[in-house]
Amino acid sequence: MTAREPLHDGHGRRIGDVRVSVTDRCNFRCQYCMPAEGLPWLARAEILRFEEIARLVRLLAQMGVGDVRLTGGEPLVRRELPALVAMLAAVDGVDDLSLTTNGYLLERDAQALVAAGIRRVNVSIDSLQRDRFFALTRRDALPRVLGGLEALARHPQVHPIKINAVALRGFTEQEALPFAQFARSTAFQVRFIEFMPLDADRAWSRDAVLTGEELRALIHAVHPLEELPREPSSTARVFRFRDGRGEIGFVSPVSEPFCADCNRIRLTAEGKLRTCLFSLHETDLRGPLREGADDDELEELIRDAVWRKELKHHVGEPGFRQPPRTMSAIGG
Repeated sequence: MTAREPLHDGHGRRIGDVRVSVTDRCNFRCQYCMPAEGLPWLARAEILRFEEIARLVRLLAQMGVGDVRLTGGEPLVRRELPALVAMLAAVDGVDDLSLTTNGYLLERDAQALVAAGIRRVNVSIDSLQRDRFFALTRRDALPRVLGGLEALARHPQVHPIKINAVALRGFTEQEALPFAQFARSTAFQVRFIEFMPLDADRAWSRDAVLTGEELRALIHAVHPLEELPREPSSTARVFRFRDGRGEIGFVSPVSEPFCADCNRIRLTAEGKLRTCLFSLHETDLRGPLREGADDDELEELIRDAVWRKELKHHVGEPGFRQPPRTMSAIGG
């Protein structure tokens, strides 16, 4: 592998993780993400081709960005996704290849994804009750998602499998204990993620955020918890149940920001580099890529953008501006 200088931002943080959105399309309409009627989708020609994604991932890997997570929209609606997984798994320097999905197509694709090289998967499930799942996602799909989860769990080389639940005040309080029991009775790690201002309806408010601390208290009162050491650059605080039966995590970007050692960048489906989930600015890589830029020129663009990576997000602070893109168009 051609080794290049490690990628650092202007605050001294070494960048090691890239989230790659492979599509902005989604087959769900989750209330905290997009309106019921959906959003205007990108034209196919605007979206990076597999070869273009692989080239950028290869270049980033040469700069020490070895953790690659595929996101969407919903990544499994991108046709032939396992072919891209196989291309990325073969890239020198990609040490960890993972996927975030809503699970709807997981039963269909689990075997092919594992064979291609996926080793860690996060599945988004916001309720374990069918009617409440339907109310939030606007899709009556919980049995199918749980079937996909079971299909994935049949492949022991995929570990860990995490369940992501967005924490919404007035909704998730009722989900805390059922999810805790789910984490205690399965091998899955449940993670509650605070509601972030990335919704298409611009309905986010601080009052709608059910904090990790509040959820921990609800669970701890019934199933005592003890915190595990935090891994560097981790987004989650992870707790194990004191009796040893499983783990549960809390991702709290609003109430407990973890920006200080953030090592993540993001590549959108149409090839824009974002240095923070809440960035107001992006760097176009698709244009130069298609106009014939060589790797050294692309490296310079990436380094310049990453050098300006935000010290922190300003969610909840006076003057905070919600980015024009929604979560589905950024990629988790």
